[in-house]
Amino acid sequence: MINIYFKLFFFFSFLLFAMGLNFLVLDYILIIEYNLLMLNSNSLVMSILLDWMSLMFMSFVLFISSMVIFYSKDYMIGDLNLNRFILLVVLFVFSMIFLIISPNLVSILLGWDGLGLVSYCLVIYYQNVKSFNAGMLTALSNRVGDVALLMGIAWMVNFGSWSYVYYLDMMIGDKIMGMIACFVMLAALTKSAQIPFSSWLPAAMAAPTPVSSLVHSSTLVTAGVYLMIRFNVVMPPLVSTILLFLGSLTMLMSGLGANFEYDLKKIIALSTLSQLGLMMSILALGSSTLAFFHLLTHALFKALLFMCAGNIIHMMSNCQDIRYMGSIINQMPLTSTFMNISNFSLCGLPFLSGFYSKDLIVESMSMNYLNLIIYLIFYLSIGLTVMYSFRLSYYSLTGTFNYLSLHSIKEDSVVMLKSMGGIILFVIFMGSMLSWMIFSTPIYICLPLMMKLMALLMILSGVFIGYEMFKLKMTYHLKSLMCLTSSTFSALMWNLPILSTLGVNLSPLWLGDIYLKLFDQGWIEYYGGKNLSFMISKLSMKFQYFSLNYVKMYFVMMVIWVIYLLMNMF
Repeated sequence: MINIYFKLFFFFSFLLFAMGLNFLVLDYILIIEYNLLMLNSNSLVMSILLDWMSLMFMSFVLFISSMVIFYSKDYMIGDLNLNRFILLVVLFVFSMIFLIISPNLVSILLGWDGLGLVSYCLVIYYQNVKSFNAGMLTALSNRVGDVALLMGIAWMVNFGSWSYVYYLDMMIGDKIMGMIACFVMLAALTKSAQIPFSSWLPAAMAAPTPVSSLVHSSTLVTAGVYLMIRFNVVMPPLVSTILLFLGSLTMLMSGLGANFEYDLKKIIALSTLSQLGLMMSILALGSSTLAFFHLLTHALFKALLFMCAGNIIHMMSNCQDIRYMGSIINQMPLTSTFMNISNFSLCGLPFLSGFYSKDLIVESMSMNYLNLIIYLIFYLSIGLTVMYSFRLSYYSLTGTFNYLSLHSIKEDSVVMLKSMGGIILFVIFMGSMLSWMIFSTPIYICLPLMMKLMALLMILSGVFIGYEMFKLKMTYHLKSLMCLTSSTFSALMWNLPILSTLGVNLSPLWLGDIYLKLFDQGWIEYYGGKNLSFMISKLSMKFQYFSLNYVKMYFVMMVIWVIYLLMNMF
């Protein structure tokens, strides 16, 4: 089963990429409509939207999922239900494809809900308390977005059709379309885990690593960004400003949180959150093509980063704490090389794939007339990205070996290395290739020398601060109470996990406790259900007494009747 799906997905990914290039060159859009049902002049039509954007995105999704399925062959080797796992992954990919090709809000909701449902099944795959909690947090956070999308569908009735694609260009500035865009933005915020819905993304790390690789690169979390790219034309200015504010805050929060995190997968998850914030921010500034460009390049290096992390975890007997790692470069040189290249691409090192999109985004932002806060947050986030990437490499790949003296860390999985090797060339070269393909005319950037060198300056300062802080293992610097408080606050993602669990659950649980004491076990129970049952049982016992002692009863009744007769006679 694994080989069949791997070959199918791999073949179709290249086919769709070629089609996407053709559509891009010809500037061609194809909408296929299939009449499902005709009833009294009402037709139920299934629409499929094929343009260069949907075809390119589908090809990337299929390519990464083919590599992940091939990777799972070795990673999930001890699993008794491997076929079930692969089928869940395939269902996940099909839901994402269904969402990508839908020009209709109702069919988008089907793919959207499919992603939510299958992601819940995959997060709780290992079936322990932590997984169940993470799965519930993931599912319930995403339900908010599903409701927002349903409300958007209800508002679309004003136009007489749910196919939003037909109305985008002519409804710019329309209030109803603006309202629908607001609902879509709320849905995108939940699915792409922006503030205040960020806490489910690191919690979803309870899923198996191949799933994390797929979820955090090209599916689920990118669904929100993709939907926002589609609706970008009709976004009201106020909504765009809110989106810019939330996206930039998410970038800053996740960058700070990753610097205080010790779980290998959670660090990479927080870096995904940071990149999603970057995409949302540049989307809010009106550059939807740039956001899509970064979406594609990010998918490649993030998938590879998770695969490298999975290989390390697999070889270290499921240990995810980076403090137990160190000097892995000696035991796993090829995996370490792949991981370093992915990290460099994430940081935006020239001339890897991440550089072309990230540098272009930051310089486009610098060209805009914006306030100082947004400008500072963008550049601070670049510095923080380099900082936690360097910290990750410092703790895990170099330094002292901190694991057990008796160990078996080695690169013996050819399948895993092949699947990672399949992506590495694209991580290096795809950024430049995509930039030549997508932007037929180059984006003109004109900045002063200082602003041009600002990104490089932040990268170098991020490396320096990261090295200086984490070389000392943060023992000396965190002595003061203020530093300890700030590190705890940042490590807990600005207390968002507490707010989204206790903040939502505490009041209903407290009210439930009151209800239990007053109603279920209190006076209403005494005077209601319990008293009623007591009276009925008492009456039934009396009737039972009559029925069990019927000879005695008849004799007594006869005596009473005789006495009554005698009294009437005299």
